Amino acid sequence: MRTARRPRRLRTATAALAVTGVALAVLTSACSTADAVCSGGEYPVLYVGSTGSACVPDGQEPPKGYARYPEGKVPEHVDDKWWTYWNTHTLDADGNIIEVSD
Repeated sequence: MRTARRPRRLRTATAALAVTGVALAVLTSACSTADAVCSGGEYPVLYVGSTGSACVPDGQEPPKGYARYPEGKVPEHVDDKWWTYWNTHTLDADGNIIEVSD
């Protein structure tokens, strides 16, 4: 019994599509290996006087007792440079960066 063979052009297109799919999967998974600090449409805020944080919907001001992170020092992903930094630092009531005591 003879099996039907696909035309060469179809085999090539199928192989190219498979390779593209694998490459896309690798690239998108590499970008999402670190968990985002906040979901889309939100930004992180720091609890003043503590290392606590929260996420606030874009366009809204931080709740009482919270402040925006200083420009250029906003954590984007869990365990990134600024996430780690803000585990040992915070803002005081005047907005100054201070080190948190153990």
